[in-house]
Amino acid sequence: MKRFLGWHHIVDRLLHIAIVALSLLFAFLLRFDFKLAADVKPMLVTSLCLAILIKPVVFHFSGFHKGWRKYFETGDLLRIAAGNATASIAFATAVYLIVGFQFPRSVILIDFALALLFTGAIRFAVVLFKELDRAKDSGAHTKRILIHGLGEGAVSLVREIQSNRASEYEIAGFLDDDPVNSREHIMGVPVLGRSSDAARIAGRMRDQGTPIDEIVLTRRGSAREFAQVIANCRATGVPCKTLPPLTEVLNGHSVRSKIRGISLTDLLGRDPVQLEKDRIHSSLAGRSILVTGAAGSIGSELCRQIIRYGPARLIAFDQAESDLYRLECELSRQGHGTEWVTYLGDIRNFEMLDNVIREYGVDSIFHAAAYKHVPMLEEHVTVGVHNNVIGTWNLVRAAAENNVASLLMISSDKAVNPSSVMGATKRVCELIVSSLSTSNYRNPPHCASVRFGNVLGSNGSVVPLFQAQIEAGGPVTVTHPDMKRYFMTIPEAVMLVLQASTMGTGSDVFVLDMGTQMRIVELAENMIIAADLIPHKDIEIRYTGIRPGEKLYEELGVGDERTLPTSHDRIKIFEDPVCDWRKLSQWISELERILARRDSEEVVAHLCELVPEFHPDPRFHTVAAAASVA
Repeated sequence: MKRFLGWHHIVDRLLHIAIVALSLLFAFLLRFDFKLAADVKPMLVTSLCLAILIKPVVFHFSGFHKGWRKYFETGDLLRIAAGNATASIAFATAVYLIVGFQFPRSVILIDFALALLFTGAIRFAVVLFKELDRAKDSGAHTKRILIHGLGEGAVSLVREIQSNRASEYEIAGFLDDDPVNSREHIMGVPVLGRSSDAARIAGRMRDQGTPIDEIVLTRRGSAREFAQVIANCRATGVPCKTLPPLTEVLNGHSVRSKIRGISLTDLLGRDPVQLEKDRIHSSLAGRSILVTGAAGSIGSELCRQIIRYGPARLIAFDQAESDLYRLECELSRQGHGTEWVTYLGDIRNFEMLDNVIREYGVDSIFHAAAYKHVPMLEEHVTVGVHNNVIGTWNLVRAAAENNVASLLMISSDKAVNPSSVMGATKRVCELIVSSLSTSNYRNPPHCASVRFGNVLGSNGSVVPLFQAQIEAGGPVTVTHPDMKRYFMTIPEAVMLVLQASTMGTGSDVFVLDMGTQMRIVELAENMIIAADLIPHKDIEIRYTGIRPGEKLYEELGVGDERTLPTSHDRIKIFEDPVCDWRKLSQWISELERILARRDSEEVVAHLCELVPEFHPDPRFHTVAAAASVA
């Protein structure tokens, strides 16, 4: 009742009553040539009373009072026409019942036309007045923006800005890459050109004294196309922000509140991963799943995604106590129906692995536990090899001895022609996993390795390092101007890992499509720009030199001739010769004896025997050469 009696609602209804009365009065005057005879006046008075009683009620239920001060578009015009038609039909019915059929039919038609004209015109006039008033009030406090794209999200943003007098934004125009939309006007806003014209348009407006303060990008087309749009718009030197798809925007109350800065994910230029969710669900639902390295970046995301497919039990195994506790707290709050177990342990302990697999009846294993920091493992060779190689050897044997159905290991692009100890250990781990098919175990697990590159934001990656350096004011340190790496987001990599776990016939090495390599210095520059700073001006980029074990670029395979397609376009199988289990077992036994002596040079030489393509750091060249001769 309070809402109905609000002052603006009262004004709305009084205005509609006045329109009803004036429309009918003018209809009579037009019908009778502005000369009302004495016998016509009683008919006018009676019909006026009926119109004032009937038509405003119909207008109310037709929604004339809802939102008409905000904007005016085709849908509003249709609603006004339908409301007026209904009101005229109701009015005519009442008139013929009370006054009789001597009432002129032409008056009803003229009244309908005039009421439609007046209700539409008054609504348009109010919107026009608001626009003029808002334009008059806009000043230095507003931000002039360009909007790229003409999708629903962009139109919703324009509508909200235009309807809000207190908006901080003023729309200067649209950019759109569809030539069909050139020279169009959307809700009174012109399309000024394509994204490739952004620098020219921004420069022209700057010269005219009406500079652009921001460019808002809406997601349209493929991810690669959007990455190009970002590059074009950033060439203006104007800060760029993005508006997510309308389906995401609708989860909130304000379109403007969803405008955010450019993310690193936007810059990768790849489309979202499409999964065969039914296949993944059938491989995980109701199973007992073990994830090693569960507290790490990849391991924790594996836990988050696996748990969505309804496993009976999920065992998170890791030696990092604090991180494992944080993961337990996070997943416990989600209220899923899966039995959740955290197990503080070390993969270098075979008995511990054997006990946890047997105790919880593990069906499938995702092996993400590894030391992965390249320079660190160059300085701690024996520790890295012991953890990565012996830990994987223990896990594979424990899985085989306890009839585990499947095991999938997370590998690395650094396993290809390795130049670091870390890469060599990952290559050995791939050989261990694939060689299980040649063992004497009765029912060995279905084994596979998944090889991919760097993941954005993972522990030990450059992204957290760059973020900390930018927050500190620089400098951002890059090893070499030509250093390149493949990058994926953590969720994207894990999605493809789960998809790969449903493929293959055993002893497979899967290679994930990582797109194209990105120069590390470009990543640093993009992160600086995303922080609304200027690279090499606000934040210095300093080159520190290539560290031991690092390559200028990474490889995911040894060539297309050795990769085979799969049913998923983002996953290939690397044709890898399988190592004999017995030979590998003897090599591992010798490795354990060398590790006991803690001799790094002997360990590297032993790695070179099994992985002849390993090119270690120059300080190990002598022992590597001796190993190759032997």
